[in-house]
Amino acid sequence: MSESIAFPPHPIGVRHSHRHGILARMPQSVSRVLLHLVFSTKHRADLISSELDPRLHAYLGGICRNLKSPLIAANGTENHVHLLVDLGRTITIADLLLNIKRDSSKWMKARGVGQFAWQDGYGAFSVSESSLAAAMKYVANQKKHHARMTFEDELRALCRKYNVKLDERHTWD
Repeated sequence: MSESIAFPPHPIGVRHSHRHGILARMPQSVSRVLLHLVFSTKHRADLISSELDPRLHAYLGGICRNLKSPLIAANGTENHVHLLVDLGRTITIADLLLNIKRDSSKWMKARGVGQFAWQDGYGAFSVSESSLAAAMKYVANQKKHHARMTFEDELRALCRKYNVKLDERHTWD
């Protein structure tokens, strides 16, 4: 019977190089994590006016840029937004959404929408590079899309598409 050999764990950022059997540091960390984010106003109240809509999307883009998670596309309706984002290497999805919602809520209130608030939850769905163009088209067509579908039905459909369980007892706030 052969004896097993235990190797010590490698420090973060250090790996075995297959070349010459020496330890080498990886010089950089890279990622490309594309996300389709969806969230609504509290109780799906129609609080995003057509006048504020493009300015809100630009502001959301600025928040994302400051968090090193560039906004690729944004659109929505009076009661929700869709964002396509390239998630930064050093931020979690939850922290990204926390910052986006907090800062944009303050921005909306400063523009006279005193009762403005986002729902607590959100949808976050991964988008492959090969599906990016289709996701961009989907986001761009939001107003046309919602002429025939509610936000609730849309979120249900997205969850089915991405095989995400949706517990509706804890979804709609």
